[in-house]
Amino acid sequence: MVHDGLNWLTKVRRTALILWASLVPLIAFVASEGRAQSVMRTPNLNVGSRVPTINPVAPRTTPNIAARPDVGVIARPHSDLGGRSTLSVARFPTNSRSTCQGADGECQATSADSGKGGSGKNLAKKGKGGSDKGSSQAAFNLRTVPNELIAEIDGALSTAEADELARRHGLERITSQDFPLIGSTIGLFRIVDRRLVDTVRRELAADGGVRSVQPNFIHVLQQAKKPATEGDAAQYAVTQLRLPQAHALVRGMNVTIAVIDSGVDARHPELANSVADSFDALGSSEGPHIHGTGIAGAIVAHARLMGSAPEARLLAIRAFGSKGSKGPESTSYVILRGLNYAAEHGAQIINMSFAGPKDPLIERGIAATAARGILMVAAAGNAGAKSPPLYPAAYPNVIAVSGTDAQERLFAASNRGNHIAIAAPGADIFLPAPDDKYQITSGTSFSAAYVSGVAALMLERNPALKPSDIRAILTKTARDLGVPGRDDQFGAGEADAFAAVTAAVAAPAVPLASVSGKPAGEKTPALDPSADNASVSRALNDSPPSMAAEKSAANAAK
Repeated sequence: MVHDGLNWLTKVRRTALILWASLVPLIAFVASEGRAQSVMRTPNLNVGSRVPTINPVAPRTTPNIAARPDVGVIARPHSDLGGRSTLSVARFPTNSRSTCQGADGECQATSADSGKGGSGKNLAKKGKGGSDKGSSQAAFNLRTVPNELIAEIDGALSTAEADELARRHGLERITSQDFPLIGSTIGLFRIVDRRLVDTVRRELAADGGVRSVQPNFIHVLQQAKKPATEGDAAQYAVTQLRLPQAHALVRGMNVTIAVIDSGVDARHPELANSVADSFDALGSSEGPHIHGTGIAGAIVAHARLMGSAPEARLLAIRAFGSKGSKGPESTSYVILRGLNYAAEHGAQIINMSFAGPKDPLIERGIAATAARGILMVAAAGNAGAKSPPLYPAAYPNVIAVSGTDAQERLFAASNRGNHIAIAAPGADIFLPAPDDKYQITSGTSFSAAYVSGVAALMLERNPALKPSDIRAILTKTARDLGVPGRDDQFGAGEADAFAAVTAAVAAPAVPLASVSGKPAGEKTPALDPSADNASVSRALNDSPPSMAAEKSAANAAK
């Protein structure tokens, strides 16, 4: 019996082993099937991004167009005064970088070169505990051209004498020029050895032939990269600003707007016959750029798109040039050349869609431009809610413009502050781009351009308006947004072109000081009493601006 029991137990164990061996492949098969099903539930689809990745080193080129950015091109239907059409929309990479979140806007030009802890974000922060002298000096260096100084020198000095002045202080004179706008001769110098900038600046300022010395500050364009919204982003700004109603009365004819920016593609169909004159303050050989072309389009587009002042004349002043992957930037000296040219060549409005630090030389040029009765409009900046005031928008003689989106909310990257005068569309704006293309882009740059165009409409309606009158009318007729009344996000509210043009018939007697916002504690700069507007200009292009083609006989009669 025991023997039979053992045989039975052996048979049971053998049967169990056979069953287990047969079940192992089945279990493995089931487990394999489970993993496959989980993959199928979340497939890895190869779908191109709506916003292409930016090559941070250099733009790719095609055989036909030199240095054209590698972009994603989409066909997006858009509205054009009730019609439907399709345009190739180029989503161009902007000049923003991963470190572009600091006090000087999203495109702080030199933040990538700052080394450890040198991002733009550090510009607005103090070190924890103790003195912030080191961080302040680092921020100061980030905002200037290395080893360059700008000096106001004796205008009686000859070129040879100016070169001798430079040699005495271990400098190289890069260039110098008389600026009738501020009645001074300004020289640009480079330090040729390894001395500290502050040391050289003090020594140069002590020279009897030098009146003032400052660094050559860097300024950057205010264009932001922002994902496109769903739906038709093409022409919402036209409706929000009530441009069709305003254009039934005026279209900006015979009003001259200077655009100090990057290169403008004057051959684009949207800009045909609108650029009355061009001046390259850089003396460069660069071609048109997406930012300058977009700014011009926001003002004067008149083919498939609609600018805010489609029959205005433009002075296209190139002051911003590309430097590798850093994007367009400019300096104190070059921007002053642009301001000087605009003032000397009949500009009634100057659009400045760039931002930078508080700059004594530019501040002086702004004050002198305002003294000539020229209206100045500037982008508030794209550095966001925590940014300090950026310039030139924060100067008291400038209309600072913040940005809004299609839902009339504040553009997220827009600067705030008590110097903001007014707001205008700046998010997902449909604009022309070089080489007959179009772009959807964002930034307070384009908000400022729209307001410059609205000001041109007002000047056509009433040429007697002064800059203070225009500011007062714009703010009085603005559509209130945000909290009731004036606020630091929208200023007086969003611009209303039709209401402003309607109110422009009678100029209000409002002094500038009563309507100009400025940063807390900021004082209005005194005008230079030594200004001599009879000085001779050495601008690269001294020819007077040609007249743009007359476009609308019907408007001429108004």
